[in-house]
Amino acid sequence: APLDKPNIVVLFADDLGYGDLSCNGHPTIKTPNLDFLAENGIKLTTWYSGASVCTPSRAALLTGRLPIRSGLADNSHRVLRCDSEGGLPANETTIAAHLKTVGYKTGMIGKWHLGQRKEYLPPNRGFDFYYGIPFSVDMGSLTPYENHQGCTPLPLIQNLDVIEAPTDLTKVAPRYSEQAVNFIKENKDDPFFLYMAFSHVHTSIEGHWQWVSEKWANTSDRGLFGDATQELDWVAGNIIQTLINEKLQENTLVFFTSDNGPWMIRYKDGGSEGLFTGISAGYSDTGKGSTWEGGVREPGIAWWPGQIKPNTVSDEIVTSYDIFTTVLNVAGVPIPTDRIFDGKDMMPVLKGGKSEHEDLFLYRGATLYAVRHGAYKAHFITKSGYGKDPAITHNPPLLFNINVDPSEAYPLNASQYKDVIAAINTAVEAHKKSLIKGKDQMTLANIEYAVCCSKANKCTCLSDS
Repeated sequence: APLDKPNIVVLFADDLGYGDLSCNGHPTIKTPNLDFLAENGIKLTTWYSGASVCTPSRAALLTGRLPIRSGLADNSHRVLRCDSEGGLPANETTIAAHLKTVGYKTGMIGKWHLGQRKEYLPPNRGFDFYYGIPFSVDMGSLTPYENHQGCTPLPLIQNLDVIEAPTDLTKVAPRYSEQAVNFIKENKDDPFFLYMAFSHVHTSIEGHWQWVSEKWANTSDRGLFGDATQELDWVAGNIIQTLINEKLQENTLVFFTSDNGPWMIRYKDGGSEGLFTGISAGYSDTGKGSTWEGGVREPGIAWWPGQIKPNTVSDEIVTSYDIFTTVLNVAGVPIPTDRIFDGKDMMPVLKGGKSEHEDLFLYRGATLYAVRHGAYKAHFITKSGYGKDPAITHNPPLLFNINVDPSEAYPLNASQYKDVIAAINTAVEAHKKSLIKGKDQMTLANIEYAVCCSKANKCTCLSDS
């Protein structure tokens, strides 16, 4: 790739917590390859995802916009299902589609979760190549000829075609690795964008969604979840090593993060929030699904030898949807002016400077629950990620200084922070005035829209290889 059009690689984990990497302090999970990225790049310790669950978070990443704007945020159906009618709308534009206009080759490997109907799959949303599972690994049967909770056998798709159903989960990570390495080698003479969205780590329910290859089984003292995390790290390492072997590393910007926090109701089969435990909530379900820090605060790393100073750390506020703006800027693609983008250019932060973010608006579904404002975070509404507890409205908002109290243990006395709360309220009013909500994509579903390679064969297609 020419130097003015660097390659872009986004490594995007599924439900990985801030505390699940060894470079973030996990004592028994070993992630040497992601640690290598952090040691030779920048660790971003205040990285927020675009949402606390899969679909809206992925929409934010690829569009640079809050998912409420694209219709991929809903209070009743929080993610797209295996038979959803909707997906990422055609009037939304993706990083991939923009990069193609300036000659990039674009590839997507792994978990898509932005619509499983053909018109919504990656080849119709700006990607030249796709290989992966179109949603979460628990959204399909792993048994041939059988449905699971109304879902057909779990499909593995290449471009627009099912190549295996049900997918053999023990082979998924090695296959993703092979496809990613091949994509880099095949496109090394052009600028390329590789979006590697791991199906790991999600959750590991032993004996059911057991999904780690034989090579990585029982390699971690953390158990199956640790095995899966270490396999994810191995795939990341293969990608990094390929970039180095092909002498592409000095012209490739690599990001690593996770779509949302860990799934706390899965206990040891889910991940770790690290410090971001939301202690004052009074319940442990403060990860995935919630707007406590554990649900939206993710590990973040960027690596670009020669451009990003090695072994640096920044606590400036950055978000997953900043990747859109950052990448378009480094590739020389003008940011469209026909809509609001929420992402900011992260390059100043990656070079050791300040964040452009003044306020982050943290939604749960289609409802604004919290706002991060400088060092402060105001919760207007709180609720556990997946519990049956009622949503609690706070007036004045529940206020924390997140820099001092990342575990949200000690609410501040609102009467002593009237100026902070007034500034947050002003920002919320301005945000709501500018907000045009996208048409709801999440509610409608029909089994006719489920992925099926052969109705005559009960949607089962076993691969020969």
